[in-house]
Parts: sequence; C-alpha cells; structure tokens
Amino acid sequence: RSGSRIRRKPFPFVPPDHGSLAGRERNKAVPISPVKMRVVSLEGVIDEFEALTKDASRTQRETLQKILEQNGEAEYLHKFGLGGRTDPESFKACIPLVTHCDLEPYIQRIADGDTSPVLTGKPISSISLSSGTTQGRPKFIPFNDELVRTTMQMYRTSFAFRNREYPIGNGKALQFIYGSKQAKTKGGLIATTATTNVYRSEQFKRTMKDISSQCTSPDEVIFGSDFQQSLYCHLLCGLIYSDEVQIISSTFAHSIVHAFRTFEQVWEELCTDIREGVLSSRITLPSVREAVSKLLSPNPSLADSICSKCVRLSNWYGVIPELWPNAKYVYGIMTGSMEPYSKKLRHYAGRLPLMSADYGSSEGWIGANVNPSVPPELASFAVLPNIGYFEFIPLEKPKGQQLAKTASTIHYTESEPVGLTQVEVGKEYEIVITNFAG
Repeated sequence: RSGSRIRRKPFPFVPPDHGSLAGRERNKAVPISPVKMRVVSLEGVIDEFEALTKDASRTQRETLQKILEQNGEAEYLHKFGLGGRTDPESFKACIPLVTHCDLEPYIQRIADGDTSPVLTGKPISSISLSSGTTQGRPKFIPFNDELVRTTMQMYRTSFAFRNREYPIGNGKALQFIYGSKQAKTKGGLIATTATTNVYRSEQFKRTMKDISSQCTSPDEVIFGSDFQQSLYCHLLCGLIYSDEVQIISSTFAHSIVHAFRTFEQVWEELCTDIREGVLSSRITLPSVREAVSKLLSPNPSLADSICSKCVRLSNWYGVIPELWPNAKYVYGIMTGSMEPYSKKLRHYAGRLPLMSADYGSSEGWIGANVNPSVPPELASFAVLPNIGYFEFIPLEKPKGQQLAKTASTIHYTESEPVGLTQVEVGKEYEIVITNFAG
C-alpha cells in the first residue's frame, strides 16, 4: 500500500513437504531475530522459526504497527488521514492500494533531495533501481537500513534450513555476484540495483562470514566496472581457493550457467595464471589487478591438477564437483524465468544438488525456501511475517481462457485482498507489499 504493488508471476500457495510445517498452511511463517550465527546455533534458528510460525497473524499486526509507528510522520500517511492509527483495519480503510506510478512523484522528490518525511520517518539512504521489466525502464525504489536488515534475516533463515540438509563447516563460497554501476541522483543519493545496495553494506559481509559463505573474490572484483574482467577473476579466485569452496552460488541461475560457459573458453588461460603466479593481461583495471595479484603465487601442482581434470571431462559434465570437491550444492534463484537454465546447470553440477534461492523483488523479500531438498521446479516459499506487511489479491481466471496461456498472458479477475493467514492452499495471488522503506 505505502509500498509498491508487485506485478510478478502469481504466487501459488502449495503446502511443502517439510516436517511439522506440512500440516499447516505453508505460508504462515516466522520472524527470525537478527542475531549473529556464530552466537546462536542454526538449529536454534529453526526452532524459533517453528515456534513463531504458529502465530503469523499476530506477527503481521505487530509488523504493520511497527512500520506505521516508524513512519507516522510521513506526509503520505497524513494525506490519507490515518491519524496515527496502526491497526490493519484503519490502515486498509485509509490507505489505498497503489502501483509504483502512484508513488513515483513522492520518490522523485526524495531522489531530488527533499529530506522531509515524505514517505518514511527515517531517512532514505539510497535508491534501488528495478530491472525495468514492469515499465520498460528501471523504477526508483527507496532503500534504507531496514531493508538490509530484512535481507540478512532472509539469508540466515534459508541458510539454517539448507545447512540442516547439507551441513558445511568453515569455508568459502564461489559467488558470481557483481556490483552494478552506481550513479548519484540530483539530491546526492546513490542509485544502483537492490543487490548492489546490499553487497556494499557491512551487514552483508558480517552475515556471509557468520554463515560460512564468504566470497572467494575480494571486493574489488565484485565491484569492478568491467563485467568480463570480474567474471574471469571470480573463476580464478574460486580455483585458488578450490579446496575451501563449499557453495557455488549467484543471485540468478543464468549467471552461473554463463560463468561456466565462459570457463569452457578460458580454462587454459586460468591454468597459466595459476602455474606462473601472474595475472592475465586481459585484466586491465588497476584496482582489480592489484587485489587479485595479491592472491596469486606460482602453483604448478594446482594448475596441473586443474588441467588434468578438465581434459578428462566429457562435454564438461560435472565440472563443478570435479574442480571443487568439497562443494555441497549449487544455489541461486532457479524459479520463474530462471527455470529454463536448470537443465544446463544440472549438466555442470553433475551429482551436486541444485537449490533454489528465496522469493523476492526489488521492493523487498517475501519468502524463504525452507524445504531446500526438493528440486527447484517444485520449490515453495514460506513468507516471513515480520519483514513487511503482506496482502494477497486473489486471481481468478475468467471462464473461457485458453489453458495453454501462461501466467503472464492470462487476464485475471481480481478480488479484494486478503491477509497472510487468510490465503487458501492451491489458489493464486498477486502480492502487495508494505515495507519499512515507504
């Protein structure tokens, strides 16, 4: 409502095959305290998840109350006469459902330097840029520390469930992640992708360390301005730390597939770098070259081992477990538009399981994959009820619509939105988010 209305693939409610959750509505989910994983056991996180799952309705009311209290001075809320009330009934009666277009003038004022409480009580620290799939151009989306906090909660929650199925120890992750170009708005705010806003936060680095998922590559590679140079260095750093890598991941499945298609072309050059301890001349960015060169030293035995394994492979099948023998799984968003990449990813992953990452959008996260052992094509997600206030617009297919049509081409009939605990298993919904960043 005061957040953006997401028009994405409809959200299907399907019960997961997950322990004690199996007998409950699948999306009654739970808040996880923002604690460091080195202090609280992962099993304790899951126990808390299970305990709090039972009272998602109360958590949603408290979350909405917190959002409205934090942003009570916002001009937007005053405009619609909410008058300091924080209950869901008043909120729904006063604040209309909107799309990004309705909020765009307010967001533009923030981007242009208006520091008054336009949409939020707390200052907006930066602007996230959406992928541009909705309007044909990127949308400006307010971003603040609360969204970083909820992102870290999502990472910790899903990791706790993954680690129960596939335990890892202290190690590293070969993460194909990239910081996008950062621009400045008229008002001096950084404008970049939502993932870049997360990657450049100190909370991200701390959380990755807490969940044994520190990236093999230095920051200079992640934030390098040349994608191809960063990709090459990700592969090189991953090979340097090959015995320590336990997770292969990226935000999206297609990034992992692209990385290994590139590896097929450059593996001999990578071996030369490792054998001689000298970085390829293709890396020309000074900061990237300096950072990666510090990790390199002549290692002929590692280079020979990589070379020997590569030449034995048949059409690169199973290259990931062959070169990273301690890797436990491959992780990234593999649902929706990423699903077609699963076949090729399975080819590269060989015996390693594929795990689909969590469900979210540029506006904020929605649900965690708490049943990671199922194939990505069958993944379901449990909504975390304290990271935002969620409403669900029931979608009904008009009679006579062709069954062959996809979700994106069907013209649905929309009903009044229902709350998180009012959804019905098997129905499809459009999600409405009200988040902590306006």
